[in-house]
Parts: sequence; C-alpha cells; structure tokens
Amino acid sequence: MGLRERKKQKTRLALIDAALDLFLEQGYEASTIDQIAANVEVSPRTFFRYFGSKEDVALALLADSQDIFLAELSARPESESPFVAMAQAMRLSLTAMGEGDEADHARFVKTRRLLDHHPQFMAGQRRLMMANEQRLLAEIARRRGTDDLRSHFVLALFTTVARVGFEYCRPDEVRDADAMAARLDEILAIAEASLRPDWDK
Repeated sequence: MGLRERKKQKTRLALIDAALDLFLEQGYEASTIDQIAANVEVSPRTFFRYFGSKEDVALALLADSQDIFLAELSARPESESPFVAMAQAMRLSLTAMGEGDEADHARFVKTRRLLDHHPQFMAGQRRLMMANEQRLLAEIARRRGTDDLRSHFVLALFTTVARVGFEYCRPDEVRDADAMAARLDEILAIAEASLRPDWDK
C-alpha cells in the first residue's frame, strides 16, 4: 500500500475498533455514529466515507473475510476444480486471519462477541452470505464453463461443509481464530476424503 492507502486503512480500522468498543460497552442501540466518529476524532461525514451505517461497521470484519476468501479463490490455479479451489482458498484466508497481529485478534474476538449476543444482526449476516454465495456461484460457473445444476450443487455442498465446521466449534473456539481455522481445515479434509476426484467438474 502507498501512504494514502495506509492512512485510509488505519482510519477504517480505528472506526471499527471504536464502534465495537461502544457497542459492547453501552449497547448497539445506545451507540451513535457521532460517538464513533468522535472517538476517532473524525467527522460523521468521514465515517460515511467508509461505512453506510452502524450495521455496516458492525459487520465489517465479516465482509472483509468474505472479500479475502474471494480474492484467494480468484487467484487459485485454473487447473483446480471448483471445490478444491474453494477449499484451498478457505485454508489460505483462515491462515491469513490467524497470522494477524494482536489488534486483529482482539477485533475478531469483539466481533464474535457482538454477533453472538445480538440477534438483530442475523438479517445483515444473511444478506452478506447471500451476496457472497452469488459471487461464489459466478466463479464456480466460470471454472466449469456453465451455470447449471451441478454448479449450484457444488456451491450448496461447500457452504454446508463450511457451516458444519463453524457450528461444530465449541464456544471458546468460535472466538479463537486459530482454533476455528483448525476445525474448518478438519471438516474440509473429511469432505475431500469422501468425494471422488473431479466430481465437481
């Protein structure tokens, strides 16, 4: 990144940190965009350059993780079949998450605490997941050369495998990036061992 991009990223992360702290300390509804901006010493107008709403900043890390996963997937070799490419991309994105610094890990834990205890974010999480699935489907169809029933099945199976990995995590693991990565890698390995080669082409 250039200096300008690094400054923008620093401001964005500061807004996320301020928002998460306020949401957890005084409650989501009681926290305002003005308060978030003031804690970072920027204007509310600056906040809206980065996020469209309070919900957007609360779900920022979830959206970022999906973007990282899609970027890793797009970079996978064309020779890999769709499921293999997604599994490898998932492993790489989880590794990147686990290699973050202390501030990254703290942000992850705070986000999990917030989402675990505030069901009002379920709809927003669902919207993000649905949008992400459409991007995944487009990549699967591109790799296979067609958007047919098999492409939709590949997507459905992968998202189910990933969901089982997340749901099987113990409460303490859900807040530990390394433990979550290990659990998801385990479920991906089970899936890969259960499927015949090239079933998804």
